[in-house]
Order: sequence, then structure tokens, then C-alpha cells
Amino acid sequence: MPEPRTAETLCLLDADPDLGALLSDTRREQATRELVVRTHRLAVGPWDVSRLAVAAADHLGLLILRGVLSRELVVTDQVSTELLGAGDLVRPWPSASRTTLVPVRGTWSVLSLSMVAVLDRRFAAEAARYPELTAALLDRLSERSRRLATSQAISQLTRVDRRLLALFWHLAERWGRVSGDGVILPLALTHRTLGQLVGARRPTVSSALSELADRGELVRRRDGSWLLRGDPPDADALPRGASSAQRPQQDPTRPATRVAPAPSPFARRAPTAAITAPTQGARGGRAA
Repeated sequence: MPEPRTAETLCLLDADPDLGALLSDTRREQATRELVVRTHRLAVGPWDVSRLAVAAADHLGLLILRGVLSRELVVTDQVSTELLGAGDLVRPWPSASRTTLVPVRGTWSVLSLSMVAVLDRRFAAEAARYPELTAALLDRLSERSRRLATSQAISQLTRVDRRLLALFWHLAERWGRVSGDGVILPLALTHRTLGQLVGARRPTVSSALSELADRGELVRRRDGSWLLRGDPPDADALPRGASSAQRPQQDPTRPATRVAPAPSPFARRAPTAAITAPTQGARGGRAA
């Protein structure tokens, strides 16, 4: 079970410059000097968050600076998985007001070497002088909510191959890299995890992945990452897909770029490491 390594300190806006996007130049320089946070590195494996239950009510949470984590929520024998990465704000300790009418059990895992910043009471007091930064954190929470709603909609699509194709393009918005052959998703996700993300059993996922591979729309690379070919499908194209031969290819001599139109400076400075968990039935790296 991974243990946090020795705590370090750093200037938060140096590690995550996007948090200061709403600040004026003068206030940004001041905030960079004043907002110093403790950080912890997390090793790959299950993450025991029970020890965090003693966190005070005014503890804002943990800001992920690097790596990929997963949160699994279990209801009876059904599991729902959420992937979290750099920029996400999490409060992994149980809420005091949590209802127990529907028994839900949550577990956390560290899928690649990760670093989190501790946004504790001291930080909250210092950050209160910078409401622009608070607004940026609220934007992060809103974006996470939108991603969860999108994932829920994807899990309700008919046919598992459609769900998987939509899921991979959804994940590529955040973690994808464009290469000459297509879009590389450097997340070594197991068939079990993919099933939890799209609401399907692992054998069904394996069969659907084979169909997508036969159609040339999705390829598993040797390093465990995934290669998406063609363009992101719209609602009408999702059932059919299109041959990669019909899609214009990017010049392979050009450097790979992120899929997202406006990548964050922090993402360029410290790209997310690939997930290296073992695969079943069959959080990679930058395209070369």
C-alpha cells in the first residue's frame, strides 16, 4: 500500500500556472511568493485514505499536480470508476453528512507516480486574499462535474463498441497526443477498468475492443497505450466509424501536439505518466 513520501514545499503557481490565469501580473507575482504549499508523492498501488478522515472541515483538499488516480464507487456488485489527473481537486476523506440510505463503498488507487499539493487551513487563509484563485478552483470542480456527466451519458449509449469509442475520444481530450498515425492515449487501462468506465462486463469489453481493432479505429500498442485513428466521431458516425485510409493523416515529420485546443502550461511542463498496471485479456508515453 503506497505511503506518502517525505513532504516537500513549492510555490503553487509555479507548479500549476493556470490557477493564476485570472490574476493581474502584479497580483500573480505576489501570489506566487505567498502561496507556498506542502506536497506529497504517492507510489503506485491502492491508496488508503482512511487516515485522512481527521482532516479539519476547513481543509480545502488535495490538488493533483502530477500522475493519474482512480476512484471506484461500489454499489452491491457494480463498480463505477473515475479517472483523475493533474489539476483536479479532491477530498478523498468521507463526508460527515454522507447518507447511508444506499450503501456505497469507495476505494482509491494510484495508477502512476503522483504528486499532490495539500490545500490545508493555512493555505485557505492565505488564498482568501486572492478570490481569483478561488474562482479558478471552482472552475476545476465544475469541469470535473461536466466530465462525470459526459461519462455517464457515454455509459448509456447502445452497443459497447460505441461506448468504448466515445470513451477513448473523451479521454483523449485530456491526455491524448497527436502523432502521424493518429491520436495516442498514453493510459494503459485494463479491460476490467474500461468495463467499469463504460458500464460493461470485461468479456464484452474484450469482444468490443476486438471489433474496433478489426475496423482499424483503435489499436493497442506494445507499451500498453492506445492509438485512435481517424477523427472524433459525431453522433451519426459513432455506430459506423470510418476507415483510417479515408482520413487525412498528419505530417509525421511535425512534432506531436496535444488534442486539446488550449493545453495548460503545467501539462506541457510535467506531462502525465502512463499507467503501467497489468492488462487483462490482451496514468505509454509521448508520441515519437
